[in-house]
Amino acid sequence: MKLYTFDGAPNPARIAMFMQYKGITLETTQVNLGTEEQLGDAYRAIVPEATVPALILDDGSVLCAVIAIAHYLESQFPERPLLGQSAEERAQVLNWNHRLFSEIFAAAADAFRNGHPHYVDRALPGPDNVAQLPELVERGRTRLIAGFAMTNERLADSPFLAGDNFSFADIDLLAAIDFAKWGARLSPDESLTDLHRWRGDAKAALAG
Repeated sequence: MKLYTFDGAPNPARIAMFMQYKGITLETTQVNLGTEEQLGDAYRAIVPEATVPALILDDGSVLCAVIAIAHYLESQFPERPLLGQSAEERAQVLNWNHRLFSEIFAAAADAFRNGHPHYVDRALPGPDNVAQLPELVERGRTRLIAGFAMTNERLADSPFLAGDNFSFADIDLLAAIDFAKWGARLSPDESLTDLHRWRGDAKAALAG
């Protein structure tokens, strides 16, 4: 297997933390998003979607969706499971992965890519040019505030997002909070005490 990634970008961060927790080491190549290396012919010949991360399997097939990469790696490295240990827990992890991506990650991405001068006409990832919509910056920030409140409400009744165990859902929320801080210039309000409690616990779980 070979992983194409770019340290510091939000989606690669999700897989990096997944691999860190499980102790997975893969052959890795950095694709420089700052110089738009992902849009070059060499990388697009491997990954037509022009996104990172991308996992090249031993049979040559390509996985470029983070959730698919995580599920494949979990199947190959089952120790320290992150995708649930029962049918109910697996469903909860997937439920929160989806909610976080659509309600928090996408909101941070809207705020970032529609307001940053580097992404004029590049408002969506991938090879196609898409015009920025400046009004999506504030809408993204508004959605982030609602998303953080939603996770705080959940964490008032649960130690981690999917239940009693640290999971990939918690990794996704850690990555989303970091992305929102630099991408949308927004962090969870101090009043969200359960979210802040969880964040300390999640970082401790990730560290070991």
